[in-house]
Amino acid sequence: MRIVHRRLAVALAVAISAVLVSAAAASASNNSDFSYVPDLVQGPMLAFLGPHLPGVGNDCAPLLGAPISIGCYDPAQIRQAYNVPSTYDGSGQTIIVVDPYGDPTIEADLAFFDSFFGVPNPPSFTVYHASATQTAGPHDAASWAHETALDVEWAHAIAPKANLVLIEAPSASGNAVATVMQQIVPSYPGAIVSMSFGIEESAISGNGNNTHVRQMHKNFELFASLGDTLVASDGDFGASNGTSVNSPQYPASDPLSLSVGGTMGLPYPLGLCPTIDAVLDTCAYGGEQTWNEPGLGLATGGGPSLVWGAPAYQQGVTAVSTRAVPDVAFNAAINGGQLVVVGGHIGIFGGTSLGAPQWAGIVALINQARAQVGKARLSLPGALYGHSGDFHDITVGSNTLAGSPVAGFNAGPGYDFATGLGTPNVANLINDLK
Repeated sequence: MRIVHRRLAVALAVAISAVLVSAAAASASNNSDFSYVPDLVQGPMLAFLGPHLPGVGNDCAPLLGAPISIGCYDPAQIRQAYNVPSTYDGSGQTIIVVDPYGDPTIEADLAFFDSFFGVPNPPSFTVYHASATQTAGPHDAASWAHETALDVEWAHAIAPKANLVLIEAPSASGNAVATVMQQIVPSYPGAIVSMSFGIEESAISGNGNNTHVRQMHKNFELFASLGDTLVASDGDFGASNGTSVNSPQYPASDPLSLSVGGTMGLPYPLGLCPTIDAVLDTCAYGGEQTWNEPGLGLATGGGPSLVWGAPAYQQGVTAVSTRAVPDVAFNAAINGGQLVVVGGHIGIFGGTSLGAPQWAGIVALINQARAQVGKARLSLPGALYGHSGDFHDITVGSNTLAGSPVAGFNAGPGYDFATGLGTPNVANLINDLK
């Protein structure tokens, strides 16, 4: 595993540092453990004070003090972009966020996020604390603190009245994560579980590290039997995941997971939700393309699984005999990223990490709507297939990672390996599924 430090000057025309994490091959022994990596990319921290976001619309350049165009979105704008209805708020639902190490200031960070962006406080927030003491190496606690803050805040932004549970695993190892999930998740039957981390399948296929994958899948079978929905991000390093082969990411590739890929604005970078009124903080959906920022060495994951056969819900849809990743997509751009409070500061973040917790929030809204009319929770991801009219069909771009000799996959009409079914029109989706 390695940490890659890059400059974002090429794409953003400003020297801001980002930490991009990619995975190297794990041990060949099927009894060896492995470590997950977070699917987030950190952009600049915003240089402003005050109780509210200045009226700059989706262009955050004025907040950085530089003559550049860098997009960023707050909760109100993302809800407008994806047509999240205010008639549902996740009441009666529980979202579980799982992250190694956690964020030592998460309670204060969430309170700041809510106050700053005008999001209601959650009815409850339960944290199962681990020890966030590792401060060096590819799994340093600081990176996981950022991931944790992003996951909690943006799941909450979509479903503000859902109960929140944060499980902080004691480390990023496959065994540690699977064990703590097995211990805690069954206490919350019917919950939505968000996982913004993974490992490339090429490191776990064949004889490589499959013991812990089987352990996690067994957990997923138990959770699904309890009515839980599992949501996972599909990686930030293209179809290859930074390896020498097309290699989807686990646990997004698990057939029981709703896997989430990435998009960015079309036109890039500010096209997702062009501003109508900056002062009133309003925008309207514009357009999207496959998330691929070659100047940053970033692109959404996605492709045919190396481990899992095609589940019934994808047969006749994907034209391959294996599990296809992703199922759906969501904004993942760093230039056009989303605002996150971490350690008392506000920064711009991207990565497929953005999509998993927000899709968890969307599932909470769907479950709430169904509960109101006396219906049971849906089995996802399968229930999403066959509702093409409820998605923005992304037909532009590919997930070939810049500099990789491995060709990725192009977006196109209908299902594709770059963006799955597409991004949601949430109100339409709820109306069809409730």
